Amino acid sequence: MLILPAVALLAVAQATPIQDRADRFLEIVNASYKSLVYVTSQAQWDAATDVTPEHDAASETASRSLAAFTGNPALINEAKALLAQKAELKPITVRQLERVLLNAAEAPMTNPDLVKARIAAETAQSSTLNSFEFKLDGKKITTNEIDSLLETSKDLKQRQAIWEASKLSGVALKPGLVKLRGLRNGVAKELGHPDYFALQVANYGMTTDEMVKLQDQFMKELRPLYLQLHTYVKYELAKKYGQPVPKRIPAHWLTNRWSQNWTGLVDGANIDDRFAGRSPEWVVKSAEEFYKGLGFPALPATFWERSDLYPLKPGDPRKKNTHASCWHLDLENDIRSLMSVEPNSRWFETTHHELGHGYYFMSYTRPEVPPLLRTGANPAFHEAMGSLIGLAAGQVPYLQQVGILPGDYKADKIAFLLNDALSNAVPFIYWSSGTMTHWEADVYAKGLPEDQWNARWWQYVRELQGVEPPSDRAETFCDACTKTHINDNPAYYYSYAIANVLVFQMHDHIARKILHQDPRSCNYANNKEVGAWLKGVMEKGGTEDWRKVLREATGEDLSTRAMVAYFAPLMTWLQEQNKGRPIGWE
Repeated sequence: MLILPAVALLAVAQATPIQDRADRFLEIVNASYKSLVYVTSQAQWDAATDVTPEHDAASETASRSLAAFTGNPALINEAKALLAQKAELKPITVRQLERVLLNAAEAPMTNPDLVKARIAAETAQSSTLNSFEFKLDGKKITTNEIDSLLETSKDLKQRQAIWEASKLSGVALKPGLVKLRGLRNGVAKELGHPDYFALQVANYGMTTDEMVKLQDQFMKELRPLYLQLHTYVKYELAKKYGQPVPKRIPAHWLTNRWSQNWTGLVDGANIDDRFAGRSPEWVVKSAEEFYKGLGFPALPATFWERSDLYPLKPGDPRKKNTHASCWHLDLENDIRSLMSVEPNSRWFETTHHELGHGYYFMSYTRPEVPPLLRTGANPAFHEAMGSLIGLAAGQVPYLQQVGILPGDYKADKIAFLLNDALSNAVPFIYWSSGTMTHWEADVYAKGLPEDQWNARWWQYVRELQGVEPPSDRAETFCDACTKTHINDNPAYYYSYAIANVLVFQMHDHIARKILHQDPRSCNYANNKEVGAWLKGVMEKGGTEDWRKVLREATGEDLSTRAMVAYFAPLMTWLQEQNKGRPIGWE
């Protein structure tokens, strides 16, 4: 483990000229950062894959060591001093120094007691999250089982009980999040950020107001399509459950616990039965083969040796985090994924998504990209790359090529388009740009009192998503807390919304400019030109401004244009289906 000594900092500070001084400073910082990230990531991996007090304690200790380095006041002061002369520095040098300060703002040792308290609280919250046991009718139930029941049950009474059971973790998690709100805002303020939400959006070079305005713009531009989808879906669900058509959709009528996507509604696009006889291992291997066909290398052998990819076997006393993720532990070759893969269409898409993170890691792990900048062009780019391949993996020509669908399969194009809209795109925007972004901005930036958290959450769900709870949701609950990243990666969900918009921009470019195929029915498989284009975006890491990366890759700025165009035929079809129906919920 390489620690940055005060003597080394002093020697660097005395070096001249300014670029040479910065180079030597960053050489030390990058080496130390890389070593400490690995130690911390290994401890966090153990805590996520085997939840025990010992692993929690080790994770907390490692996190404190990393914070002691990244938040070192001498390191902060030197980075600030160098940036005061940034006109004399190379752009990549400036980007690294800015990253030093953003990292420091997460754990500024200008206030060590505050940082120590935050790390302890984060560790405790992760432990509560990872170890929580959901119960239904007094019996333990896994999150995979909850999702499966919500996908299959037609009994509204049972669905409500399942939905309410899925929210019980929020009660256990709320006290920790209340404590963390104050601690997170405290560390952000140490380096001059107004609050923790502002610190996170600084990763985009934006302010809180600018980010919220961008999310509102997404919703405004997609609102006509969303209203048509909402109207069509509530009529279909009312028919399915034999109920009167409601104004807003009851949350337990939908298959997703948070109403973030509306899956399982399009029989013509339901391909779960096509996975019969497939193994979970086949699902993950098929995702790797997709990337290899584009010209990417095989995953490292250690990926298969060290990842935790499948559900715990019945009777296994071990507890693990159930949220799919991919990890770049050493910022080099130790790449792992944490999943609970089962052979169905949902996990087929998820494995392609998570391996997208892995191949992003592999692409920018090269000498030209220093460890400090081994990250996405912005946080949304990482999510977008995974989701882009998830979208591509759901295209009929690809499903035929890998044998999930037969070669003579006649796809109902509107059914697949409707499924794309509901499963991967449009409702998700109103949840991520709308409910999630606005709620976390209220909590962190506006100081929303904790006794109003659940009421505000459901206010946004009702107003922005047109969804309502099946039962009273008092302040004893914290339904926002049931979402993993509210706890362990906060003030982040606008990144998923931006990623969603990026997905359709990049997919549109690939389909039209490289494949010369219809974006709604195309096949990336085995196309090395597509792979080269993807690698050209990913290999830059965080070395260039994300706006420049996007503009050079697609020829346009961030825009919902491609998403609106992709679903234009669906919009026409929905308007025909909804003739004579009141549109929306207001």
